[in-house]
Amino acid sequence: MGQLGVGAAGYSHGPGDTLYFTAPRAGLTAGFLRRVSEREGAVYPMERDLTSGSVPRVIFSFSLPYLLSYFLQTLYGMADLFIIGQFNGVESTTAVSIGSQVMHMITVMITGLAMGSTVLIGRAVGAKDQRGAAQAAGNTATMFFALSAVLTLGLLAFVKPVVEVMATPDPAVPGTVSYLTICFAGIPFITAYNVISSVFRGMGDTRSPMYFVAVACGLNIALDYLFIGALQSGAAGAALGTTLSQTASVLISCAAIKKKKMIPGMERQDFYPRKQICSSILKVGVPVALQDGFIQVSFILITVFANRRGISDAAAVGIVEKLIGILFLVPSTMLSCVSALAAQNIGAGKHDRARELLKDAILITVVFGIGASFLMQLFAEEEVALFATSKDVIARGGQYMRGYVWDCIFAGIHFCFSGYFCAYGLSQISFLHNPVSIVCARIPLSYAASVYFAGTLFPMGLAAPAGSALSVAVCLAAFQWMNRRGGENGKNNSG
Repeated sequence: MGQLGVGAAGYSHGPGDTLYFTAPRAGLTAGFLRRVSEREGAVYPMERDLTSGSVPRVIFSFSLPYLLSYFLQTLYGMADLFIIGQFNGVESTTAVSIGSQVMHMITVMITGLAMGSTVLIGRAVGAKDQRGAAQAAGNTATMFFALSAVLTLGLLAFVKPVVEVMATPDPAVPGTVSYLTICFAGIPFITAYNVISSVFRGMGDTRSPMYFVAVACGLNIALDYLFIGALQSGAAGAALGTTLSQTASVLISCAAIKKKKMIPGMERQDFYPRKQICSSILKVGVPVALQDGFIQVSFILITVFANRRGISDAAAVGIVEKLIGILFLVPSTMLSCVSALAAQNIGAGKHDRARELLKDAILITVVFGIGASFLMQLFAEEEVALFATSKDVIARGGQYMRGYVWDCIFAGIHFCFSGYFCAYGLSQISFLHNPVSIVCARIPLSYAASVYFAGTLFPMGLAAPAGSALSVAVCLAAFQWMNRRGGENGKNNSG
């Protein structure tokens, strides 16, 4: 495949004179996938074409099942906190809060790594290359199976050190250890669910993952009441309910895939590892996973700062993190939506349409973020009170929420840009702006606020939007660079 243009980025011709934007050695593109399928079999019709029609309509139709899936996933942690708060004291609530934050970090990194699969499959779908998509899906399954096995064994060996690193308050240590031990054992099923979801979303199918997680969510709530309420198992019961429900979701999704042949054209040989396919998945996914990891590390450090201030502040920060998780459903949905939709349009050579997708997604997140921020200024304590009975925890949670909630606006913007960069195989940009914002703003500001504002959590909450504002500035500069580079090469291609 001949390269057109030089430098950090350019456009290249694929089969059928389709134009693709690539980073240097960006790895597998839709063009390579198509060449593989031309050698090994026919090109079949794809799952869903997202390269035509009204852009806002496509965004809403694609993102609504995605949003519902995220909401149901968020209910996992919310249900654990809500139910354990009804039957146990602040020690168990803190244990579940800290443990679930560690698990959230692991989950988002797995999801970020799987975005490489979503992008490659999306490009193949846009290029009408079903064989290529099947091969990318099969290699994804093989690679992540090995990863989950290594991850599970490694984390189980270091449960107690992880609890110590989190500066877990002494009363909450036993519950946190029990929670993480059970959840670490369930990592293969967490990985399996996220891999299955990434494959379907790359093919334009956001409904199937929504059905799978809906089953898991309902089962998780029922099991929480059984283990936490009826059997009085505390934090361990919360972890057991989450792990068993996730396992059930994976088994149901695998049965559905087999029965409905939801990945048409897939063969046993598609699961044999291909160096070029796996390396290309990792080239997109690793930077995304690392940037998500950096973000979660910053959240964990903030939790550590709060834990050192006492158990009330620790519980307040943990509860607000869960509430923020709900508000972040829209920005997170837009990130995944932009990456999947833009990837298909890039595969089809519709670069102007990909930019239009980005702009409309940013508008949606900004409008939502402004509305959510103003509402939380009025009702912060009422929301925290859903998960706590302590007046001190409620008051401090309200302070933290009023500062933190403004991050919905700024994070929403850079989430959309990150999805766009990933669709072009430039996830390195996302990897750049997040560490910069974390090191230069989020962590130092949080630490300073924890030291100099001992009577309130409000300044600590403001550290998050300050960091995201810096990320937005980096993303805007990178976007302008991409546009100038495209203009200089004269290769911008509208669908």
